[in-house]
Amino acid sequence: MTSMAKHVAVLMGGWSSEREVSLNSGAACAAALEGAGYRVTPVDVGRDVAEVLARLKPDVVFNVLHGAPGEDGTIQGILEILRIPYSHSGVLASALAMDKAQARIMLAAAGVPVAKGGIVSRAEAAKAHVMAPPYVLKPNAGGSSVGVFIVREDQAHPPQELTREDWPHGENLLVEEFIAGLELTCAVMGDKVFDVIEIESTQAFYDYESKYAPGGSRHILPARILPEIYQRVQMLSLMAHRALGCRGVSRSDFRFDPSKGDASGLVCLEVNTQPGMTQTSLVPELAAHAGISFGELVTWMVEDASLDR
Repeated sequence: MTSMAKHVAVLMGGWSSEREVSLNSGAACAAALEGAGYRVTPVDVGRDVAEVLARLKPDVVFNVLHGAPGEDGTIQGILEILRIPYSHSGVLASALAMDKAQARIMLAAAGVPVAKGGIVSRAEAAKAHVMAPPYVLKPNAGGSSVGVFIVREDQAHPPQELTREDWPHGENLLVEEFIAGLELTCAVMGDKVFDVIEIESTQAFYDYESKYAPGGSRHILPARILPEIYQRVQMLSLMAHRALGCRGVSRSDFRFDPSKGDASGLVCLEVNTQPGMTQTSLVPELAAHAGISFGELVTWMVEDASLDR
């Protein structure tokens, strides 16, 4: 079947806290896929997504959902049942990467360094410091830095937002020691490892605003780190991609403490199986740096789509 004949359903939106980002990603990808000659149907995902897809009968699903249900294995399971080939990772890799505590276990077992930490309940984290500050508290399943707190040394008690009755980010939190230094990211496309971006945030840390507001952060490509650290980040990104069983495109985020003087200051924060695809997103920028246009990137992702991923 030629790309001209392929009908691609672009899944976007959904109901997670990352809905707006997903809609922006989806609009950009749908336009690029139309430009590449595909027949494209954008789908703003609701609870009736299985019925909608069964009716549309697309040849391929291009998944641009962020957060649940698009990033945690749920949509992937529906697509397996419907037998519609889809982009990105499969059921297990998606579920593992979304559950930060489980991902940490898998990454550490594969030799990918992670920060000291573990799972705590929200009640526990709200009562008293669960580790010596500075530390980071984040929802165990979430993305785009929503619901993340950096607890500094001078904070007498944990963030009081944790006690809110309408807390929307789940009862399990991941606590990790705060690694001072640089924010680095690297992406994998199939077996190809891209370059490394250093992210300089204009905010206190690389939060939601920094990620998506124009001018919220500065991307330095290539990252200003020693060649051996640079290559180590690339190697760890590929190791992380493979350790979780990822497919298609993934992006791994790191912190690097240069004061350690070598690669021992490097930790992997998380692996994103559905990285952002907006105009300010990191993966399209890394692809462009490697000579791959946005249109070529999304075309590759459609042609890479399969089942039993």
